[in-house]
Amino acid sequence: MLKKMRWRFIASAMAAILAVVLVLVGGMNLWNSHLTTQRQDEILSRLMERELADDGETAARWPESFAPERAEGDEPSPRGPEKPERGGELALPGLFGGHSPEFQYTLRYFVVRCDDTGAVTGTDREFIASVTTEEAAQWAGKVAERGRTSGYLNGYRYLKRATEDGWIILFLNSEREIQATRTLLLVSLLVALIGLLVVFGLVVVLSRRAIAPYVRNIETQKRFITDAGHELKTPLTAISACADVLAMDAPDSEWVASIQTECARMSKLVSDLVTLSRLDEERPFPERADFSLSEAVWEIAEPTQTLAKARQRSYEQTIQDGIVLHGDKGAIQQMVSILLDNAMKYSAERGRIRLSLSRVKGRAQIQVFNTCDLSGVEIDRLFDRFYRPDASRSSHTGGTGIGLSIARSIAQAHGGSLTAQAGDGGITFTARF
Repeated sequence: MLKKMRWRFIASAMAAILAVVLVLVGGMNLWNSHLTTQRQDEILSRLMERELADDGETAARWPESFAPERAEGDEPSPRGPEKPERGGELALPGLFGGHSPEFQYTLRYFVVRCDDTGAVTGTDREFIASVTTEEAAQWAGKVAERGRTSGYLNGYRYLKRATEDGWIILFLNSEREIQATRTLLLVSLLVALIGLLVVFGLVVVLSRRAIAPYVRNIETQKRFITDAGHELKTPLTAISACADVLAMDAPDSEWVASIQTECARMSKLVSDLVTLSRLDEERPFPERADFSLSEAVWEIAEPTQTLAKARQRSYEQTIQDGIVLHGDKGAIQQMVSILLDNAMKYSAERGRIRLSLSRVKGRAQIQVFNTCDLSGVEIDRLFDRFYRPDASRSSHTGGTGIGLSIARSIAQAHGGSLTAQAGDGGITFTARF
């Protein structure tokens, strides 16, 4: 139990840390992607303003804010529009301040003009070298199919605007920005993974110290129950012996009979408490072996048929042969005995009891069903220690309220589970291994 509790603590701590890391990494990368796209759209908007201002008279050129001052009589460069001289101010605004004057030389873009029907009427590729006229026309067709005015296509950010003659689509090379965004994502994920591994190691190491007070508490409680059980056994044995002697002298005394009944009940309660304390240990069944679960269940279930008939209950059982389990045979038989005894006690006269053992999806499954009155019964609390839905009825049947707790502890100690489910006019207890 303590081992499971420790790993639950580790899992909870790592889940919380993982959630925080995912929020931080995801938020950082989403914000970076948003800023990158915003910067690209700002550049596209300025370039588009210039293209629309040209009104189709000139091929793609540097925006006016990029154009250098030229002295009278200077001839334009034969290789296209001249670039601004160093030291010139760049009017293109940046999100975190103005760009360097060298920024204008890094822009690579091309323009495609289309008519109202979507046919390409012209392309301007003066500031791009890797895209042919045919490819530019194909890309424009893809943008038209998308029906969006902006987006990414083949490493380019595009912007589409309507004109008097049709459409103008401007493509800005964004490969460096996209690569930078991807690099940030990969680096942040790698750093987060390394950080999580380091934190996992620290949590594993420190988890022992974190649960140490709880472990000491459990150990103290187990020692107390064990010591108290041994101390109570001696006076209970003496009282029981005295009661037996008194019963010889007064066999019809209701007081002596009451003493004997309560002594027997107290002795069983002490024994059950010691059993529960033992089941809470790290390895309650150190000597385990493979045994026939089918035969073990059959041995416990066989006397139940006679008992059910004597108490006017309808009893049926279905036990599949050949099912083998690795564990403690005696403990499993005790669990089945508790479930059958519980069914016998709490089923009404002429009620139904059903036992089945089968293999379901590769797991051994034991089910015990009994009809009963479900009013006032909290199914989720049936396995709580000392829980009894009807105190008066439980006293009449001799229950202590910890039998089902022992049954569940036995199932869990074997790596299985024990659950309860209401339905069909009763309760079904299901143990899976």
